[in-house]
Amino acid sequence: MFVPDEANILHADLDAFFASVEQRDDPRLRGRPVIVGGGVVLAASYEAKARGVRTAMGGGRARMLCPEAIVVPPRMSAYSDASKAVYRVFEDMAPVVEGLSIDEAFLDVRGLEHITGTPAEIAVRLKHEVLERVGLPITVGVARTKFLAKVASGVAKPDGLLIVPPEAELAFLHPLPIERLWGVGPATSAKLHLLGIATVRQVAELSEADLASMLGRGVGRQLHALAHNRDPRRVRPRSRRRSIGAQHAMGRRPKSWHQIEASLTALVERVTRRMRAAGRAGRTVVLRLRFDDFARVTRSHTMPYPTAQTQAILLTARALLATARPMIERRGLTMVGIAVTNLEDGSALQLELPFNRRSRDELDAALDQVRDRYGSAAVIRAASLGRDQRSPPPLLPD
Repeated sequence: MFVPDEANILHADLDAFFASVEQRDDPRLRGRPVIVGGGVVLAASYEAKARGVRTAMGGGRARMLCPEAIVVPPRMSAYSDASKAVYRVFEDMAPVVEGLSIDEAFLDVRGLEHITGTPAEIAVRLKHEVLERVGLPITVGVARTKFLAKVASGVAKPDGLLIVPPEAELAFLHPLPIERLWGVGPATSAKLHLLGIATVRQVAELSEADLASMLGRGVGRQLHALAHNRDPRRVRPRSRRRSIGAQHAMGRRPKSWHQIEASLTALVERVTRRMRAAGRAGRTVVLRLRFDDFARVTRSHTMPYPTAQTQAILLTARALLATARPMIERRGLTMVGIAVTNLEDGSALQLELPFNRRSRDELDAALDQVRDRYGSAAVIRAASLGRDQRSPPPLLPD
């Protein structure tokens, strides 16, 4: 049975998703109570929720509770587009993403400490990236189990971040109301309250047999396990991810071509390390650019064979960047991103000519081991020195 020992599962949940998209797209709605849907409430902004409006409530009841609310019709295509954009951020952040719905997902960030940061650092960056790239607030819970990560995000809402370290799990969980336990709906909640049970601690103090006699065998077993934070389920993607990527916001200050290439190199290093960690290889390299006027452009190239080699993907990315150089010099650059798509299982690849590609694989593997042990700055390319003068002398020439 899988038993995680570190808090490295993230539960990311967009805040009042439909209503937040409406407030993002119409500045007049920001800070005001918004209800999406007429006859039935599909979503309510937190300003409307503060007045008692809830999802699935009748429209008449909602307007009576909050007469000043602005009611807008749903725009499902806009919500779908926003969801796809958010999931692209999720997939840029973690090799394993399990989508739960249009607006929430679990992310497993095990093994990324020396690649992209600790779970806490990744969670902070995830919130920033969703806000920066999609314009929406998101709440993140971080814990050792899927159950507790979801509970943490629920407690932290809205627009929050809550990390539950392993040594503080029960101290966090036990004072919470029983409604925080999965499987405790209105009927089960009412039954437990009639028995004087109102907190998770009180559930944890009961035996599994006692809970089974009160609620039935299945529910009793589940609540007993969750009250002790026993949840062995892994984060499992519903389908293999289609791409692995990363991007870097460069700001509006003038920047040299050397700085741009150095940023691109660092992104390729990060992406290819994540690909190798996930056992994936890809054929298509995608370059994304954003200019000073906020316009965006995408360039891509498909290689003849899938690879996770840093050098092969870097050469392709640099060639794509060179084709966009006239536009960059004319319009300025505020963001550069790189992604590798058309992913395949890296362990099933056939060795291609030239055979000296094996030496590059071995070099990448050796560098990954050094960085995993001593940190991502232990070995850097000479080109990256221009990006950060605090970096140590490079051990690998560019």
